[in-house]
Amino acid sequence: MNEPLLEQFLYYLATERQLSANTLDNYSRDLVRLLTFVERQQLGEWSSLTPKHIRQFVAQLHRQGLAGSSIQRSLSSIRSFYRYLSREQLVTQNPADAVQAPKSPRKLPHTLDADQISHLLDLPVTDAVSARDVAMMELIYSSGLRISELVGLDLHSLDLADRSLRVEGKGRKERDLPIGGKALQAIDRWLDFRHELAGYDENALFVSMRGSRITVRAVQQRMDHWGKRLDIQGKVHPHRLRHSFASHMLESSGDLRAVQELLGHEDISTTQIYTHLDFQHLMQVYEGAHPRAHKKDKK
Repeated sequence: MNEPLLEQFLYYLATERQLSANTLDNYSRDLVRLLTFVERQQLGEWSSLTPKHIRQFVAQLHRQGLAGSSIQRSLSSIRSFYRYLSREQLVTQNPADAVQAPKSPRKLPHTLDADQISHLLDLPVTDAVSARDVAMMELIYSSGLRISELVGLDLHSLDLADRSLRVEGKGRKERDLPIGGKALQAIDRWLDFRHELAGYDENALFVSMRGSRITVRAVQQRMDHWGKRLDIQGKVHPHRLRHSFASHMLESSGDLRAVQELLGHEDISTTQIYTHLDFQHLMQVYEGAHPRAHKKDKK
């Protein structure tokens, strides 16, 4: 099997399509897993793969316990790889085109309620690290940021006078977002401390103890640290704050389109997956509003 073709494909994704590091990691993980499978099948060329092989690969992933969404992502990676091979005239067919991933219920993280949010975000600030951590968490909850968007922020991404920030989301698409009052206060406080950690010429808004741009893993570790220290029920992580933002915004406003714009979702169905309303509340609204919701009293 020609492993260098994988490396060429990943280089193409990084340079020509300019995908994020996180997306590249996902592609690499999916395709290395495929490479291991086809080597065990003793297939010598990528052109030797058939839809039957891909279905066997999918079945193997399913037996290993991968969720349907993860298997679907793997299939998407394979299709993209074969489109690249076809462009390079190395294959004539895409064996993953007709293969579907098994469906499985999507597991969503639990939200934090208003009291848990307050308990987490009102933690005492005593130094630069705690000031940074509170500012990061406030900003995710205030503006619904993805963790990749958070770590990618630079100082010039902020417009404090306008109470807004500009982020680069998936597909390198930019969007402008509002910043809430509490988050503004937390950012102002962090900026007072930032010089204690940041290198002289560092442009990143949030930096690590080494003075350079903070990593996704470091943010995850810091939030897990505070969740455990403050005894927050369940694991605290960036996506849980983003999910809480989406749920709280939708529950308060009922404006799915606005929440879609804030989250940076191209498809509104994605927003519907990320947000959930209490079904009993919906039933109460329905029964109170719909003219034919109640049975007429028998006379």
